[in-house]
This record gives sequence, C-alpha cells and structure tokens, in this order.
Amino acid sequence: MAQLDFASLPLAPALLANLDRLGYRHMTAIQAQSLPLILQRRDLIAQADTGSGKTLAFAIGIMHRLDPAEIGIQALVLCPTRELADQVTKELRRVARYADNIKVLTLCGGTPMAPQSASLAHGAHIVVGTPGRIQDHMSRKSIDLSNVRTLVLDEADRMAGMGFFDEIKGIVRACPDTRQTLLFSATYPDDMQKASAAFLNHPAELKVAAGLDATRVEQHFYAVAHEKRNAAVAQLLRHFQPESTLAFCNTRIHCRELAAELRAQGIAALAMHGELEQRERDELLVQFANRSCAVLVATDVAARGLDIRTVDAVINVDVAKDTEIHTHRIGRTGRGGHDAPVGLALTLCAPSERKWLKLIEAWQGGPVRWDDLATLAPAATAAPAAMQTLRILGGRKDKLRPGDLLGALTGVAGLNKDQVGRIDVFDETCYVALDPRAAARALASLTDTGIKGRRFRMSLLAPSIKAIITTSAR
Repeated sequence: MAQLDFASLPLAPALLANLDRLGYRHMTAIQAQSLPLILQRRDLIAQADTGSGKTLAFAIGIMHRLDPAEIGIQALVLCPTRELADQVTKELRRVARYADNIKVLTLCGGTPMAPQSASLAHGAHIVVGTPGRIQDHMSRKSIDLSNVRTLVLDEADRMAGMGFFDEIKGIVRACPDTRQTLLFSATYPDDMQKASAAFLNHPAELKVAAGLDATRVEQHFYAVAHEKRNAAVAQLLRHFQPESTLAFCNTRIHCRELAAELRAQGIAALAMHGELEQRERDELLVQFANRSCAVLVATDVAARGLDIRTVDAVINVDVAKDTEIHTHRIGRTGRGGHDAPVGLALTLCAPSERKWLKLIEAWQGGPVRWDDLATLAPAATAAPAAMQTLRILGGRKDKLRPGDLLGALTGVAGLNKDQVGRIDVFDETCYVALDPRAAARALASLTDTGIKGRRFRMSLLAPSIKAIITTSAR
C-alpha cells in the first residue's frame, strides 16, 4: 500500500511544518483512515492498539480546531491511567509547538488538587486527565467544560474495565452537545457499544489491525523447566546483550521475584506492578525510557498503554495465553523502522504451557522456531544500563527548563553534551539521564553550585527504586 503524506491533508501550513520538523511525514494506517473523518468533524469509533499512531491522529484533530486566542478548555482527553495521560500530554505539547501560548494541563490523581485548581483558574486550552480526577474538579466547580469542542476517550475499553464509565457519563453531560467525540479502543465489545451509544452522534467506525511486521521481529522459543525460568532470563540477557528489554510475567509476584533475582546478579532491573505508589511508577518509567534501567519486568496489565519505542528485546518469561496478547508483547520491539536493527522476541516455554504455543503456531501459520538454551554462549555479564538518572526536586513550577539543566551540566559541572541523555521536566521534579561515569561528579557539582542560582535537593537513582544515593542542598 502506498504511503500517504500529512501534506495531503488540509492542515495549516505552520502545523504541517512542525510535523515535518518532528519527523512526521508519512501517515500510519490509523492516521490515514481516521484523520480525513476527524477533520470533517465526524464522531469516530476507532479500534487501534498502542503504537499504532492514534495519539498523533487525535492530537492533529484537536489542533486543527483549536483557537489559541480563545480562553477556555476546547479539548478534553480522558485516559485510564496517569502514565498514559502524561504520554498524551507530551505528544500534544510537541504537536502544539507551531503556535504560541497553547496551554495543555494534565489532571490526574496522586497529586494535590489545589495546584491543579490554580492552574485551571489561569486558563487552559486542552486538558488531559483521568475520569476520577476530572469528576473531582467538576464537583468542586474548578473546571468548566462548557466550551469543549473535541472530546477524546483514549483506551476506552480499559477505562470501562476499570469501572470508569459512570464518571465518564457525568463528564460527557458537562460537555456541549455540539462537541466532536473520538473513541479509541483496542476492543469494542457489545456491552461497551451499548454504554457508549449515548456519547456518539452517528459515528464512523474503523478498525486497524495491530500490524505486526514479522520481518522486523526475530522470534526464538526455548523449552525450560518451570523452576528454571528466572535463570534462563539471565542467560538470555548475557547472550544477546540487549540494552533495553521488556520481560513479561503473568503475575505480579513473579515480576518482583525475577527483578530481585536479576538485580542480585548485577543486572539493572525494575518490576512494574500495581502495588507501587504513583511516584515510584513515574520514576520507574522514566528510568526505563531513558535507559537507566536495562530490564523492565511487568505484567501485561501494568505495561498496557506504555508507549515505549526503544525496546531491543522482549522476553516472554511466561507464555501468553492468547495470540492477541503475544502479538501485542512482541510488537513492542522492532519498531524503529527499516533502517533500525531487527527486534528480538524470546519466549520461554514450560511443559505446562505447550498448549498455548499451539495457538501461536495457528496464528503465524507454521511451527515456532525452537532453540536450545544449552547452545547459547553467554558473556561474563549482561549489558549494563547505558545511563544513570539524576533526580532533581524542582520542576516547571520552579521555572526549570531542559535548557537550564543542560546548561548547568555542561557549564558548571563540566560534562560534554554526549554525556547527557534524555531530560524529563515535570511540575515538581526533573529527571536527567547521565553517563554513569560522570553521574557522581555531576551530582556533587550541582549540589555545590545550584541551578539558576538556586539550590535543589537531588539524588542519583540506582537500579532499585529504594536504593538511592541522596544529598541535600546545604
């Protein structure tokens, strides 16, 4: 199929120029199918999975209708989790760079209400949030949705599964009847169709397959005894030496056990599960995204919705119990395009899991490729984490920007630009990925001299969230 360019759409020249600067030139399948409908202001039901490009699709639709000169919330995006809301907010801000003073707010639980209410009082064009927190603001009358032009329900099936539809109904009633509603969902079961029917006005419907490119993923399957799976994971990491790995387990207990065992062997691993506090989840995701954590061990539920684009390998520590989950897991690697290395998908299979492999073989139209763990030639150690994260207890509210941090690190601390990686700035916290060989020096220097003439508490995050090297501002 021929690729379609964003330039073929009736978008403002400044928006098209910004998309080009961001490297967005060709549309994905979901973008090519949905954007013409979105730009016609049609309501939409779109079935599309994580990584399909749906966020950019509705971000462009929002920007196309948005008037920067008009004060008031013109678009509302509802997400099931804070992690997804943060990702959506970042993408919206990137797309909005072509225009001045477009304000995007994130409203989620886990943070105090008062600062959010103060930000709303100063005005916002776009709000991204979780249904519970949006409803909290509605009950306090700190948010006005009467001018919303575009309402987006992102991962609607997941919000339904989390019991959010009662909150969503109240939020929808607070929006104008003339709004455009865009519903994105991986699945669209009958019960959700009935529940969402009242939200939508003669919606167009489309479905885009996950679109796994089998030529971009190299799959290997290994037979292993159930009790030897954790040791096999370490063996695979030492042999293939991936810099960034997602390891999927079927239970949170196994996630914790595997991550702890890998750390005991010197591998920078973290476990993502539902028992973590929100701050810990945020820091964990930052460390994995900036390559301070080499292995993220997670369940499918915990990892769903994470837009992590730089994964060298996926390890199925437990075999997925249906082909859709298996496809979703392995589709997280090999996303870099045809100029990037092929991704690795490594599946461990205990004897009791053979029945699930039959489903995978039926899906791929042939037998799986079996390899022998005994033939792998491991290195002495697994690939270390490429970076280490510096956490600074100051953020946007302290007027800190990425350029301020880069300037302090390359100026006062004396680091080279290539020793500084990804910089994430949040309202009250900043995270900077640093070359591990320069991290301690940077911490000591910035603690002594400060940033922009101010002292902030800061620390280096170790592979274990609870094990940190901390220093306080004097």
